[in-house]
Amino acid sequence: MHTPTDITARIRVRLSQADAHYGGDLIDGARVLRVFGDLATEIGIRSCGDEGLLAEYSSLRFTAPVRPGDYIEATARLKRRSRLRCLIEFEAHKVIAARYDRGPTTAEVLDPPVAVCRAEATLVLPWAAVASARTAPTGDAR
Repeated sequence: MHTPTDITARIRVRLSQADAHYGGDLIDGARVLRVFGDLATEIGIRSCGDEGLLAEYSSLRFTAPVRPGDYIEATARLKRRSRLRCLIEFEAHKVIAARYDRGPTTAEVLDPPVAVCRAEATLVLPWAAVASARTAPTGDAR
């Protein structure tokens, strides 16, 4: 059985022109939250074998803009787990920034990456999945 501190998930995505929503070619925060939702799904699967349901964000802070062509890397960590709930911490960082002002295909690796969003959320797990995870055999089923 995993302890909360060793269940993590990570994803890196390139934001496209189709993601642009606001003037100035800004990407809306909902796109970052969709990435967090995918990470929450993975945490649920790793925790009890079920995707669960992302029920609420208890804190959410956007700290920098993202634009088409940027790459963001998002991470999630299971902070605490009760019988039917997982408290998850999320962070998203811009790791590559599009630099269209320098040329139509120019980009820059950001070192260090720029934090764009931090959040905490609650994932609700179905009782049936939690119960079956407790009785499932350990090890690889292959």
